[in-house]
Amino acid sequence: MTAIDLNSDLGESYGAWSMGDDTAMLAIVSSANVACGFHAGDPAGIWKTVKAAAEKGVSIGAHVSYPDRVGFGRRDMDVTSSELIADVIYQIGALKGIAAAAGVSVGYVKPHGALYNRIANDAKQGQAVIDGIKAIDRSLTLMGLANAPILELARKSGLNVVAEAFADRAYTPDGQLVSRREAGAVLHDAQLIAKRMLQLAHDGTLEAIDGSTIKIDAQSICVHGDSPGAVAIAQEIRRAFEADGITIRSFLSA
Repeated sequence: MTAIDLNSDLGESYGAWSMGDDTAMLAIVSSANVACGFHAGDPAGIWKTVKAAAEKGVSIGAHVSYPDRVGFGRRDMDVTSSELIADVIYQIGALKGIAAAAGVSVGYVKPHGALYNRIANDAKQGQAVIDGIKAIDRSLTLMGLANAPILELARKSGLNVVAEAFADRAYTPDGQLVSRREAGAVLHDAQLIAKRMLQLAHDGTLEAIDGSTIKIDAQSICVHGDSPGAVAIAQEIRRAFEADGITIRSFLSA
């Protein structure tokens, strides 16, 4: 692998509550998953993040979520397909408007938190997200968990997809993310994380939480913007990749 996308969840501050360091992350990553107001982000903050991303030449994606600000979008919701389709359309539409005002466009959609995890294997909600994307802009790419059924479902429905791996999360032996409720689910050692990501880039493998080796076919790597030490982790990944001759580049410009 000579190039890979590095993305982060941004635009998640809300009013007086600050979340992450968007300015620092936008100097490191190649793609920004921007909150759309349902799990985090207010209009002024989203506008600021989109403008900053535009100035840095960072690709912009809609980080759509269940309507769950209190739970930061990390609580599972049993919503109807019609509700979910409308929620996806609404969120993408809001971000598209802000992006247009900044002179750029939204290029992809990455579901957030519980919605991301649910649709990885839930075909009903997954199809609703796909249908919502297609209803507003079928040229948008869906970013989803590497090796998850949602990617093939989206392909069969006519969407372009990009598979994603998580730098700062542990994996189960079957390639799923370890639940945040379990010990060791979130990784913090920047050098260890960078080493794992180099292994992913070279071999397409990662070490699961039980020590076994799993295959991960991914074109994008995520560092959660709200994780402690997120900026240091992203910086170390970029440093390690560039030292190894791997370019950090948006999958949209590949």
